[in-house]
Amino acid sequence: MLNKKQPLVSVIMPVYNCEQYVEAALDSITQQTYTNLEIIAVDDCSKDNSWQVLQQCAKKDPRIKLLRNKQNIKQTRTRNFAIGQAKGDYVTFMDADDERILTSIEKQVQYLEDHPKAVVVGGAAEFCDETMNRINDRFYPTDDQAIRRAFFRYSPFCLASMMTRRECLDKDQPYKVAMEPAEDIDLAMRLGTIGEMGNLNEVIYRVRTHKQSVTQTYARVMEKNTLYLRIKAVLEYGYTITLADKFYFVAQLMTMYLMPGRFRFWLFNKLRAS
Repeated sequence: MLNKKQPLVSVIMPVYNCEQYVEAALDSITQQTYTNLEIIAVDDCSKDNSWQVLQQCAKKDPRIKLLRNKQNIKQTRTRNFAIGQAKGDYVTFMDADDERILTSIEKQVQYLEDHPKAVVVGGAAEFCDETMNRINDRFYPTDDQAIRRAFFRYSPFCLASMMTRRECLDKDQPYKVAMEPAEDIDLAMRLGTIGEMGNLNEVIYRVRTHKQSVTQTYARVMEKNTLYLRIKAVLEYGYTITLADKFYFVAQLMTMYLMPGRFRFWLFNKLRAS
């Protein structure tokens, strides 16, 4: 635990049709070893009992602040709305069907306190099946330069686990709606134009994989937007791409329509796990 007064951390969690998982997700936040939190959970007009579950959870912990959209506006706009309500010095994210390791927020805050030039920190992730049985672990580059290079091959963050300084987020549109469903990769790239990036070399987040998850449902459009963002990273954000990564880009573009999206998702996970 930090010795000095704990900075306030805002945890942003959009919720849509997650009645099965959202209580476990919230428990993994409310039970954190780091306690100076506000948890901003926004129900995006769920069709199931998510709102009722959220209300029950909020009764048990006053740090949970509930909001509800009048109509479904999707994840990106919901995140932006929640960030607009945040009061924390630091902002971190949470998907309503995932779980966090209980020391994760403490360690991420400590990293940002110890590295004043850093604007964002993530960590390794444990990928699980629908019932949270471990499948494999995924580690990411930990130093700034390696993270910048990795953007041209794969996401160098477990994006849902990122923590950043609130002052570094765009006040009007932290997540760019036009970049959906790769808006979190775009956010990470833009944060890299402000300062240094880092990852903890340990598992801090547990990802639940299932057929309804955004990553699987929108795999092909996510890949297309990610390829576009790699071009944008060079032309607009000032990133440097190597010759090898240019060849990799072309090869990925050529094969994108030759393999089914779900197979590519499965293959990518196998390669990253190895």
